[in-house]
Amino acid sequence: MRTTDRIIQLIVSVFLIVGVYQFYFCCQRNPLNKPRELRLPIDDAIPYRPRWVWIYSFLYYPVIVAVNCSVSSPREYLYVALSYLLLLLFQMAFFTVVPVATPLEWRTCNLRRGRSERFLAFVQRFDAPTNSFPSMHTSVATLTALHLSATFGPAAFVFPLLIAVSCLYTKQHYVIDLPAGALLGWLVFLIFKMIY
Repeated sequence: MRTTDRIIQLIVSVFLIVGVYQFYFCCQRNPLNKPRELRLPIDDAIPYRPRWVWIYSFLYYPVIVAVNCSVSSPREYLYVALSYLLLLLFQMAFFTVVPVATPLEWRTCNLRRGRSERFLAFVQRFDAPTNSFPSMHTSVATLTALHLSATFGPAAFVFPLLIAVSCLYTKQHYVIDLPAGALLGWLVFLIFKMIY
């Protein structure tokens, strides 16, 4: 592919991440039903480790953008971008119709001590607690790994694993959110493979 195609894809990718996510933020703040909790005993056994916020945020977006390097044509890029939009539509439906919220004490345990907790508090300003199920981070990371697996092989799946662990240690998600998110990312990838 030409360099100009790669530059255009990068610009569109940034627009999709920053611009289209505004619809996601709207949905998570305006649920149609009362949010419920899906807390299990295992959730309380997982310690709060705010340093994982750096994986949760700073590994997440660059790897998603790296998918641009693995596509071989503008047509493939279009279908990959559409797969992310489809995933976002599914997530927005869940967050609007079946909202699941993390417990308030998971947010109040953040005392804003040090850079990690201050950055996590910043992330939580945008990330409402009602967007828990299924984990969007895990679903996007799974979809990304599936797109990257043709280039990087099984090593691509280290990405969703790290993201899933970061979701738990930052207390952004319940354990049950992670397999549901991974399954949703996988289902969207299957749809992508059927239409591409």
